[in-house]
Amino acid sequence: MSEIKKVAVIGSGVMGAQIAAHIANSGTEVILFDVVPKTPGRRSQLAESAIEKLLKMDPAPLTHKKKAALIKPANLEDDLDLLRSVDWIIEAIIEKIEIKQALYKKIEIFRTKGSIISSNTSTLPLHSLTNGMSDKFKRDFLITHFFNPPRYMRLLELVAGPETRKEAQETIRDFADIRLGKGVVECKDTPGFIANRIGCFWLTAGLVEAIKQGVSVEEADAVMGKPVGIPKTGVFGLMDLIGIDLLPLIAKSFADTLPETDEFRKIYREPEVVKKMIAEGFTGRKGKGGFYRINKESGKKIKEAIDLKTGQYRVAESPRLESVEAAKKGLRALVTSPDKGGKYAWSVLSQVLSYTASLVPEISDSIHDVDKAIKLGYNWKYGPFELIDKLGTEWFAAELEKEGRPVPELLKKAGNKPFYAKKDGKVLYLSAIPAKTDYQEIKFRSDAWSLADIKGKSKPVAKNPSAALWDVGDGILCLEFTSKMNSIDPLILEMVVKAAEIVKENHRGLIIGNDAENFSVGANLGFILFASNIAAWKMIEGVIKQGQDSYMALKYAPFPVVSAPSGMALGGGCEILLHSDAVQAHIELYSGLVEVGVGVVPGWGGCKEMLLRSLEKRRQSDKITAKLGGMFSIISPLKTLNTMPAIVEAFEKISMAKVSKSAEEARDMLILNGKSRITMNRSRLLADAKQLCLELAKDYRAPEPQKLSLPGKTGRYALHMAVDSFVKTGKATPHDEVVSKAAAKVLTGGNTDITREMTEQDVLNVERETFMELIKNPATLARVEYMLENGKPLRN
Repeated sequence: MSEIKKVAVIGSGVMGAQIAAHIANSGTEVILFDVVPKTPGRRSQLAESAIEKLLKMDPAPLTHKKKAALIKPANLEDDLDLLRSVDWIIEAIIEKIEIKQALYKKIEIFRTKGSIISSNTSTLPLHSLTNGMSDKFKRDFLITHFFNPPRYMRLLELVAGPETRKEAQETIRDFADIRLGKGVVECKDTPGFIANRIGCFWLTAGLVEAIKQGVSVEEADAVMGKPVGIPKTGVFGLMDLIGIDLLPLIAKSFADTLPETDEFRKIYREPEVVKKMIAEGFTGRKGKGGFYRINKESGKKIKEAIDLKTGQYRVAESPRLESVEAAKKGLRALVTSPDKGGKYAWSVLSQVLSYTASLVPEISDSIHDVDKAIKLGYNWKYGPFELIDKLGTEWFAAELEKEGRPVPELLKKAGNKPFYAKKDGKVLYLSAIPAKTDYQEIKFRSDAWSLADIKGKSKPVAKNPSAALWDVGDGILCLEFTSKMNSIDPLILEMVVKAAEIVKENHRGLIIGNDAENFSVGANLGFILFASNIAAWKMIEGVIKQGQDSYMALKYAPFPVVSAPSGMALGGGCEILLHSDAVQAHIELYSGLVEVGVGVVPGWGGCKEMLLRSLEKRRQSDKITAKLGGMFSIISPLKTLNTMPAIVEAFEKISMAKVSKSAEEARDMLILNGKSRITMNRSRLLADAKQLCLELAKDYRAPEPQKLSLPGKTGRYALHMAVDSFVKTGKATPHDEVVSKAAAKVLTGGNTDITREMTEQDVLNVERETFMELIKNPATLARVEYMLENGKPLRN
């Protein structure tokens, strides 16, 4: 199999530039091409401008600004020779076959033999794109459909033609999987492939039925969101995000390519309200607003929603529907609820699910691939066939028959059997191919697995209501948090200690991770607020001490500990990472010590560890400086260093509650140490963490306890001056001042001075004492309560 070392992206529009950015995120060189502008100026100006925009976009398409250096601008007149140096050429230009084919003929002249070419098209079939092209071109050509935005959307649809080389398919599939972190789904060459064929039908049905049934946009999104396992954007919020003006273009593309009998063509129409919105520039978030908008005319931000009948905006409401409440009992309870929400849910879901079932095996031979495409491309929690299982295959078919609607052949084949089944610890899915056996196995992969795979065939080594310990093989255990949002409570801390004891007895190492969206949002604030309200100060201090002891047990365990975070790892979650031997982080890691936002300082060793890491960074920097200066003597230990630069660095991170926007940034913030690694593909995270743990287990030695000499009051004075200046300029609130000065006290060692040597436990004691002082402050309790109620910090 050939290796992808350098890539070219042709087309520096929004999509092309972001594809180039994500390839750079993988550490791969990219050449970004575009045409020479008609106006005088730099000939590669379009590509250069696109790279500059990447650095300013939010959310950021680059995982770190330094990645932009891997993208080289070029133009299609002067620089085509550069194509000879690349292994993969991605075309991302306008969706017109004649323009694409003219480009392909240019590419053919300059590309290296065997280099792979792909189109990022989402609407044009492969057979049309390659029509009239050479056999050599067809062998190297694919469709690689990235979803927008490429960094954050995990789906990549891969379409090969009958002449495409198998090696080309495998090369791109493996590169996209391992290096780009994509969930690759191989699709048939049919209109819209898989995700958009179904997703656009769902959006269309959601829009048309809401208008027909008199359901408001807020009601539609309340029903077609969380109750179904769909992101809270629902139907209308998602259309605002995509761009309302794109919907008619997609519909026209489908109308041009789908047969007249296709259900999409039967249900689609462009409602008058949508025509009016597009004409007036209300095209969604990129325009003046969409189905929702923020009205700032009164000086306040007021969320408004459009009335689908009148086309006029009104204040958005939070609907209360019995069907939404009923959904807690299950999906069938939602769609059978007699209120307008239940009727809307049934009308939309019944159409979407029956349409999906009718498309298999036309669009794919595997219902599992169809579900995977929708889950990765549209962020649904469950795929269409998983949703049918929740309704019941037999029940769903009977309801369709009752209404005189056709029952898809695949649903008839299922009969009273589910689409997914479990047998002997294996997960099976119903085959859509007549010649195949009824069920096929979803193969377990040793290089890409989830805890769900482990749970399906084993029992936990230990378990309590907030955590579980699993044997993942080869002498490695995995500690999983199971509390709400994986918030850390006393039961988790108990399991941390228990896990350490069990691993110590007869295992090689421990990984800490889970399948959830977020590693951990931090300490359980509800517990802290409850205990504070009854003045159970000893209970709170006991939990802080318990957390400190638990995390120290991890740090100094006689075996390696590797944390495997993805998503948020905040506060106490971040402190676990800091006490691990190494972190195997998913690239999308949002981590930091955010405790000041709720009016306290990190209390489970976060201050101590950030200080130690900053001091070590300083020590290494001084060592390099000494060598460059010709001084090769051994650098003095930590205690004789000028500790203030390191203290200031740690203070800035903690007092400003800095949070990384990627694992790359977490490395800069010292949350990831030198042994840590980054995984691009979320599905590979736990397997990679286990492999790293096994590597560290060879000849493992626990770290030596460290000692520090901190400046005490003299150092604290300098930090106080910085805080005072922020207060005077209005950048810090009165309680920010209190909390920041408390953090300064911890980081400078409390009542110590530079001549006294402190142990890690001494610093932990100062952390705990300071935490307890703050938690008794009414302003802190107001912050905790506000955070629990509103999900954001109180600026008091």
